[in-house]
Amino acid sequence: MKIVACIKRVPTTEAQVKVSADQKGLDTAGLSWMTSFYDELAVEEAIRSKEKHGGDVTVLTLGPSEASKDVREFLARGADAGVILKDDQWHARDARATAKILCARIQKAGAELVFLGKLATDRDNGAVGPMIATMLGWACVTDVVALELNGTQGSAKRETEQGIETVAFALPAVITCQKGLNEPRRANLKGIMAVKAKAIPEESFEDVPNQQQVQKVEPPPARKAGRIVGEGAAAVQALVDALRNEAGVI
Repeated sequence: MKIVACIKRVPTTEAQVKVSADQKGLDTAGLSWMTSFYDELAVEEAIRSKEKHGGDVTVLTLGPSEASKDVREFLARGADAGVILKDDQWHARDARATAKILCARIQKAGAELVFLGKLATDRDNGAVGPMIATMLGWACVTDVVALELNGTQGSAKRETEQGIETVAFALPAVITCQKGLNEPRRANLKGIMAVKAKAIPEESFEDVPNQQQVQKVEPPPARKAGRIVGEGAAAVQALVDALRNEAGVI
C-alpha cells in the first residue's frame, strides 16, 4: 500500500509572533519552527498502518529547505521516504492552493491512503485535507480517533460535537487525525544515525495562485484589566451582577 503523510512547518507554540511591516502576515525573522502537532499524529498512524498492512510511507511537505530537519526526524521514526515541495512562501498560501499542490504530488506518488493532521496549528482552518479528498474524488474521514483497515475497506471513529461517530469507507481515502488516535513514537539512536546524512529530495511544482488575498493582519485588542469584586459569600451577588450586566455572559 502506498501511503502519504502530509506535514506542515509552523511556528512553535512558544513563539512570540509579530505582524510584518506590510501588515499582510507574520514577521518570520527569528521565529523558531516545528511540525504541526496533529501532523505528528498523521505520520505515526501512517507508519502504524504500514507496519500492520505492508507498503511504504512517504512524508510530503510544502515548505522551505529547512523542512528537511522535520522530514528526517520522521524517517528516523520509520517512514520510508520524504519529499519537500520547495516553497519559501508556504506559510502565505491559502488552503486551496496548498491542497492543489499537494494533490498533484499525491497523484504522482500513486498513493492509496493519505494522512494529515485535522488542522495546522498556525491557521486552524482544517480545510486542506477535505479539499485534497474532493480534488481526488476520494473518501474523506476527519477528526479520526480510531482507525481499522481491512483490504480495500476501513472503519473509523471520529470526534464530533455530538459525540463519537463510527463510519465505514472504501479506499482510497484521506484521513485527518485528532488527539487520542495514537501516541507518536520517538526516534531511537539507530534510526537517527541511519538518516543523519540522508539527502531529502526537493522538487519544484506547478504554481497555484491564491484565491484568497489577505488585506490586513493585526493583533487582537488588549484585554481589559481584571478586578476583584469582593471576598467570600459577600462577593457572589457582585460577581453575578458583573457577569450579567457588564460581561453579558449570563
